Amino acid sequence: MQSGKTLSVRKWRSAFSPEGCLDIGQTLGRIYRGGIHPSIRGEVWEFLLGCFDPKSTYEERKEIRLMRREEYIRLKELCTYMFPLVGSGKFITAPVITEDGTPTQDPIVLLEASHEKLLTPTTQATVGSDSAMSCPKEDDKKIIQWKLTLHQIGLDVVRTDRTLMFYEKQENLSKLWDVLSVYSWFDKEVGYGQGMSDLCSPMIMLLEDEADAFWCFERLMRRLRGNFKCVGNSVGVESQLCNLANVIQVVDPKLHKHLDYLGGGDYLFAFRMLMVLFRRELSFGDSLFLWEMMWALEYDPNLYTLYEEPESDPDRPEDTKVKSKSSRQCGKYEREYIRSGAKNDEPLPISVFLVASVLKEKSVKLLTEAKGLDDVLKILNDTSGNLDARKACSGAMKLHRKYLKKVKLEKPSS
Repeated sequence: MQSGKTLSVRKWRSAFSPEGCLDIGQTLGRIYRGGIHPSIRGEVWEFLLGCFDPKSTYEERKEIRLMRREEYIRLKELCTYMFPLVGSGKFITAPVITEDGTPTQDPIVLLEASHEKLLTPTTQATVGSDSAMSCPKEDDKKIIQWKLTLHQIGLDVVRTDRTLMFYEKQENLSKLWDVLSVYSWFDKEVGYGQGMSDLCSPMIMLLEDEADAFWCFERLMRRLRGNFKCVGNSVGVESQLCNLANVIQVVDPKLHKHLDYLGGGDYLFAFRMLMVLFRRELSFGDSLFLWEMMWALEYDPNLYTLYEEPESDPDRPEDTKVKSKSSRQCGKYEREYIRSGAKNDEPLPISVFLVASVLKEKSVKLLTEAKGLDDVLKILNDTSGNLDARKACSGAMKLHRKYLKKVKLEKPSS
C-alpha cells in the first residue's frame, strides 16, 4: 500500500454536492493512504463509523444531530437522577454500592463528593443531610449493576491517555467518565468493560459536543461490543481470537502449529490488540491514523442503513446488502470481500488480519526464539511503540487476499 496525501479540508469539502450529499468514494483512497487532516477528523469519523448516511443532505443531518443530542440529554438526565455525580464535573474511583444494593461508606467516595450528592433527588426529599449515613438500600438489579461499574470507569479514566495535555483538565476527565457512565446504562447487556475508555477517549477529544462524542463512540461499539460481551465465563473477544487462529492456520500453518505447541493455540496473547485496536502498540496519533485507515478500507456505504433499520425486517431481501452497493463507494477491503463471492459468510473484521500481519512479520523470531508463551509475549511486546500503521495495513490486505484465495480453493464446489 503506497503512502499518499492526507485527506485535506479542501478535498473533503469538494466531495459534497450543493445539497450536502457526500461522494465518499472520492475520499476513501486518500484516507487509507494518507490519513485525515486533524481539523476535520471528527466529522469524517462520523461518516466512516456510520453516524450519517453519505447520501443525506445538510438539512437531514442537522435534524438527525439535534434529535440525537436531545436523546443523549434525556439519557444523561436519567443517569443523573439515579446518581447525581453524573454531569456534576466530578467522578468517583471507589465503590458506591455493594452487590446486594447497600450503599458503601467508603472514605474515598466521601472525599470525592459530598454524600448528599450520592442520594437520588427522591431520597434527598425524605432524608436529611444529617442522616445521610442512613441512605436506603437499592433494590433495582439493573441500577445496582450499573452503579457497580461507576468506580471502575473512574479508575480507568484517570489512567487513560494520562500523558496528553487534554486530560490535565478535570472537566475533560469528567466528560469521559460521563460518556462512559451513560453508555454503560444505555447498553445494559454489555455495560462497561476495561478497554472502553481507550476507545472512547479520542471521541471526547475530537468532537466538542459531548452528545456527538457519545453517539460516535456508540457507533464504534456497534462494531466492537461483541468483544466485551460476557457469556458465562467467556468473553466475546474469544470468538475473534478463534478467527485469528483460523486465519494463521490457513496463511501460515507452520507458525500456527508452533504457537499451538507452546500452548498458545487459543491466541490469548493477542487479546489486548483486538480489544483496544492497537492503542497500546502505537502512539496516540499513530493509533488514530491506523483506525481511520482500517475504517476507510472496510467502509460499507450501507452502514448507516444497517444500523438504523432492524435486521429482522421481514420485507427486506437477504441479498439487498450486496446488490444495492456501489463498489466505488466501498472501501478496498470491503470490495475484495464482495469480489470473492463469499455472499453468505460474515466478513472477518480487518483488525483480525492486522494482528495476523503482526504475527506474520514476527514469524521468524517466533519460530526460532519462542520456547514458551512468555517468549511469545516478550516478542510481541517489543512491537509496542514500534508498529508501522501503514505497513501493518498493507500486510493485513495481503493476508486477506491470500486467505480468501486459499479458503475459496479449499471449499468444495457446489
